[in-house]
Amino acid sequence: MFITKEADYGARIIRELADGGRKTVQDICNGELVPFQYGYKILKKLEKAGIVQGYRGANGGYALEKSTGEITLFDVITAVDENPLLNECLGRGYRCPRNGRGKKRCGIHTELARVQALIVAGLKEKRLSEIF
Repeated sequence: MFITKEADYGARIIRELADGGRKTVQDICNGELVPFQYGYKILKKLEKAGIVQGYRGANGGYALEKSTGEITLFDVITAVDENPLLNECLGRGYRCPRNGRGKKRCGIHTELARVQALIVAGLKEKRLSEIF
């Protein structure tokens, strides 16, 4: 699992909103050095995942929908990147050409699946309130 730039920006956006206030996209991006063109797109993904709430109008902006005590890095990463995997062979429905042809199960796949599980567990271990 590689942490994309968007996932990194997503975590920084949450950190900027962690004080509990409502902020504009511009303020969020300036506060965490997130390029504006990414910030708005990422905020929409975080809103869809129920992590932030968007407000329209003169006093609009974004605020956290959940507290940082409820959110993990895994939550942010999967909200932004949906299904980050170490290798495509770990995805649902992937049919490995190496399996099922009289050969034993691919040992590389087995090891990558083990490592993927460790990474996921590590990303779920701490709440953002513990690391901000």
